[in-house]
Amino acid sequence: MKITLFGGAGFLGAQIARSLLCQGHEVRIFDKPGAKTHPHAFGLEGAVWLEGDFANSLDVQNAVVGSDIILHLISSTIPKQSSEDLSYDLVSNAVPTLQLLDCARDAGVKKLLYFSSGGTVYGQAQYLPMDENHPTNPLVPYGITKLAIEKYCLLYEKLYGLRTHILRVSNPYGPTQLANQAQGAVGVFLSRILNNQPIEIWGDGTVIRDYLYIDDLTRAVNHLIDYRGSESVFNIGSGVGLNLNEIIVFIESALDKKADCRYRESRSFDVPTNILSIERAQQELGWAPEHSFASGLKKTIENIVLR
Repeated sequence: MKITLFGGAGFLGAQIARSLLCQGHEVRIFDKPGAKTHPHAFGLEGAVWLEGDFANSLDVQNAVVGSDIILHLISSTIPKQSSEDLSYDLVSNAVPTLQLLDCARDAGVKKLLYFSSGGTVYGQAQYLPMDENHPTNPLVPYGITKLAIEKYCLLYEKLYGLRTHILRVSNPYGPTQLANQAQGAVGVFLSRILNNQPIEIWGDGTVIRDYLYIDDLTRAVNHLIDYRGSESVFNIGSGVGLNLNEIIVFIESALDKKADCRYRESRSFDVPTNILSIERAQQELGWAPEHSFASGLKKTIENIVLR
């Protein structure tokens, strides 16, 4: 397959690109100018790099031509940042995605995979684990925009036959996850403990999240590329919840080193618990995570790139 990744130079995109190249696919990576020199891009010489502006429809059109499948991973914001400028979050993400959908339709693309957010689109848990039919009531603009883009993608499938799969991904972690990013607790905690720096935790550390090792995510992507079933929306997570204090204990044990934790006031948009049901992915895709948190953490520690 000829596959174009929009946002292929980031942590997720680069790992997915490597997996696709290993599967024998022709991989093209669309990202902003200079992204090829990003630390994540190491080892992706086999991919074709396309530089451009995601908001420029001509750049996107040129990248889409000839593609069988598109993977859309670009996001201009993160959950915390999205609340600072609601208009920017919407305009910089939803509008360019509509342009991408138009280009994909006109180019005859067969399938689109959109990477949504299993951690924000559901909001407060009404039951656990949360399946794909759980009510969607995001508490942060980032989640609202992600959900709106999901709806547009599925609308294009209905109107124009652009087969779409939505991946509601939990909290991925693994080697090369940069420690200086504003999200990604595992990478940040590892870096700070190894470098004798304090860890800042919002709240009392009891917030529960679903953490997924990156190799399990890339396998799910490979399954979805080949999937011919009728389902469109998939939770992709571990199905297991861990709180931040437990994560720190895991890391302290693995490193045999104590963390210096600084607890701050909790944030209004942090829901207490987020655990995804992965039953649909297990039944429809024949996919399930192969790594426990302990085994994924071990691999991450062996390979992590600290910044």
